[in-house]
Amino acid sequence: MPKVTVRYWAAAKAAAGIAEEPYDADTLAEALAAVRTRHPGELTRVLRRCSFLIDGDPVGTRGHETVRLAEGGTVEVLPPFAGG
Repeated sequence: MPKVTVRYWAAAKAAAGIAEEPYDADTLAEALAAVRTRHPGELTRVLRRCSFLIDGDPVGTRGHETVRLAEGGTVEVLPPFAGG
């Protein structure tokens, strides 16, 4: 199972109380399930509004269970940003 780094930004970082942390997960869905288990509460609510980058590439509308993670990869958790 690949070890990946999950990086939190803005409201996700505030809700997690940490900037980044490692997880073992094969897919984005597995990584996010582990995040929700480790950080129940506010972060779980924030994740519903987030978009995600995997190694710099946007996930977009792809099903999270179809997004494979690579060893040493990075999952960026991006809440909506204010402004325009």
